[in-house]
Amino acid sequence: MKMTPSTPDLATPAGQPIRVLVVDDSAFMRFAITKHLNESNGLLVVGSARDGIEALELIPKFNPDVVTLDVEMPRLDGLGTLRRIMAEFPRPVIMLSSLTTEGARETVQALTAGAVDFVSKPTNKANIDTVMDDVVLKIRRAARARVYAIPGEMAEKSTNGSARGRSVRAMRTTDKIVVIGSSTGGPRALNTVIPQLPANLPAAVVIVQHMPVGFTRSLAERLDSLSQLGVKEAAPGDRPEIGRALLAPGGFHMVLDREGQVTLNQNPTVHGVRPAIDVTMISIAQRYGASTISVILTGMGSDGTNGSALVHSMGGYVIAEAESSSVVWGMPRSVYEAGVTNLVVPLPEVAKAIQQAVAN
Repeated sequence: MKMTPSTPDLATPAGQPIRVLVVDDSAFMRFAITKHLNESNGLLVVGSARDGIEALELIPKFNPDVVTLDVEMPRLDGLGTLRRIMAEFPRPVIMLSSLTTEGARETVQALTAGAVDFVSKPTNKANIDTVMDDVVLKIRRAARARVYAIPGEMAEKSTNGSARGRSVRAMRTTDKIVVIGSSTGGPRALNTVIPQLPANLPAAVVIVQHMPVGFTRSLAERLDSLSQLGVKEAAPGDRPEIGRALLAPGGFHMVLDREGQVTLNQNPTVHGVRPAIDVTMISIAQRYGASTISVILTGMGSDGTNGSALVHSMGGYVIAEAESSSVVWGMPRSVYEAGVTNLVVPLPEVAKAIQQAVAN
């Protein structure tokens, strides 16, 4: 499938404010978000909508640079609205999610359907300022993201349950291990790559996606339901295995100990995040050396560069996502500019590149 990037006129000219459309069924939240954004330097709320139907009417009228979108709304909910936006008016969307299990599941669906980021809605009015600061930060980041049109039939792709007859076995000394790191735009990228990997891939897979506590389990469950490989949120004592991918849990750094078992810790953030790709990748490269394959997908910053450099120095293989498909070409660019990539490919070709690297 060919994905078309958002039109150039969505780019905010230098010196011009970032234009935001606020979509929320709560009058209080619309007021609070609008007030806070308009008081923030460089941001301007150009309109607000009570539900998805109204939002779809206002987007072509106001042409906002970024949309904040509530997940739970009447008439047309956040997921339905997002799919329409991505198919008809592609632009950066930030979801406002509840902290419930269902909210986390819907947020992950939104991220795999094209949303750039999300913010957890405040549980009470007392901590709303902190949440609004997070909204401002993520809007500024989102305004720089490259967003792709996703046809409705692609966004509506349904899950058919976990693949039957999966075969999972322990790693052998001849097996390789693939470490995939992603951040902003990562859930959508993972939603493309992981389902394309075959069940008989002769390599263990470990995934690190920058995500907070409470959302990685839903992401693992969604990827598991779409993929030939099994996918689970990692737990202490798990081991990398052939036929199953382990996803680092939100809020924890994940490393492999001397016995090759998963251990989790809440040591200080690295690159401002936890889990950090470098923490996991370095521990794996130190254990598996040249059998390690690094894959760095879309994301802001430089997490994954140090780990990829170690993988490269030990004779492993390093793949980076190309700028042409990255929502944010930050982490892959950092790895590329460090001179440690063996291959740079667009997202639709990453799974094939992984299979070839494993076979070599």
